[in-house]
Amino acid sequence: MLGAGVAGIHEVVDAFGRPREARVWRLGRRTVVESADVLPYDPRRLEPEAASSRGLGELLAALDCEELVVCLGGTATLDAGAGLLSVLRRLPCPTTALWDTDATLLEAPRLYGPQKGLSPDQVPEWEARFAALEEVRGVAELPGSGAAGGLGAAFAALGARLVPGAAFVLDTLGFEPASYDPVVTGEGSVDATTRRGKAPGEVARRCEAAAVRCVVFGGRVVEPFPGVETVPLSGDPARARDDLVALGEDLATRTRRPA
Repeated sequence: MLGAGVAGIHEVVDAFGRPREARVWRLGRRTVVESADVLPYDPRRLEPEAASSRGLGELLAALDCEELVVCLGGTATLDAGAGLLSVLRRLPCPTTALWDTDATLLEAPRLYGPQKGLSPDQVPEWEARFAALEEVRGVAELPGSGAAGGLGAAFAALGARLVPGAAFVLDTLGFEPASYDPVVTGEGSVDATTRRGKAPGEVARRCEAAAVRCVVFGGRVVEPFPGVETVPLSGDPARARDDLVALGEDLATRTRRPA
């Protein structure tokens, strides 16, 4: 993780109260926690009503830190951080929350509720539920407040800075697209949300601004990116490696310069 080292391994509970281990990282003076390491998304159990962010709150409450970075995304939760707020009244140290989507809290049920188990009929109910939450009322419209099932809003309510995670990581790495030709990036599903804070979307945006060719691949491509080359793979996990090798060989052939 960007040159970080493991600072400790903690016994935690996941979104459904099941015990697991979560790593806490150290990056310079920063303590780094991945929300998905505590509350991982589990496609075998899509129960948003039962999923709680409490385990993450318990972990953070036990930390001794100078500066905290919490990576938001990939969680099973859709509780607007209610579980976390039930056990964490204040942050343990100055905190930056890195979001993986600029969606607001009020957008989260529509954009991400279905993948976490909401039926279409439930979406309006959860939108109304989120709009009525007093604890996060003043931050529900902030970009990134809908990240990780609304955990962004909970962190903002506690005083954390909400920051685009992809930009933070690329800046930390010193990524400059002008040094490359082409740039290749991708993720499992390429759609409208990819450009709303996901790493491939930020990479593509920077390449477009620098006039550098960019290729985005996806296990499925729902919505191609304008201005970049979007490549769908077969969608068959058993063939994923072969698809990527074929893509690499094709790109190497088309970008090879004459001697």
